[in-house]
Amino acid sequence: MTKNVVRFLLVAFAFATLSLPVPAQNAPAGATGEGQGKHHGMPSVEQRVQHLTKALNLSEDQQAKVKSILEDQQKQMGSLKQDTSMSQQDRHAKFQQIHEASSQKIHDVLNDDQKAQFDQMLARHKEGMKHGGQGDAGSNKQ
Repeated sequence: MTKNVVRFLLVAFAFATLSLPVPAQNAPAGATGEGQGKHHGMPSVEQRVQHLTKALNLSEDQQAKVKSILEDQQKQMGSLKQDTSMSQQDRHAKFQQIHEASSQKIHDVLNDDQKAQFDQMLARHKEGMKHGGQGDAGSNKQ
């Protein structure tokens, strides 16, 4: 059961990191890293680290580790995007594996209190995805 919980958290974190808003149009070319700013407002590695630092009160050491994990994830994703030898379904599964592995590495960097907060963030995001496909499901309601 613990593996299923961790797997859920990893997938949810991956979606959470992809749904953060980014003002890509105001960033100079290349500032968002590997063209991420062009696709669905995906945040740069630095923006994702800043978000996690604020949400989880990461130490400088944790920030450095998380940044390294996210940079590695970004490189893997970039390579995978350019790999045309895989089917769409296989590529999606591989993206999910990369997200899960990265999220698990980040989870391992956190202390117990941060892990609990991280788990709550992921649960809120998953719930938001069920209700309208947005991380903040209620933010667009009028």
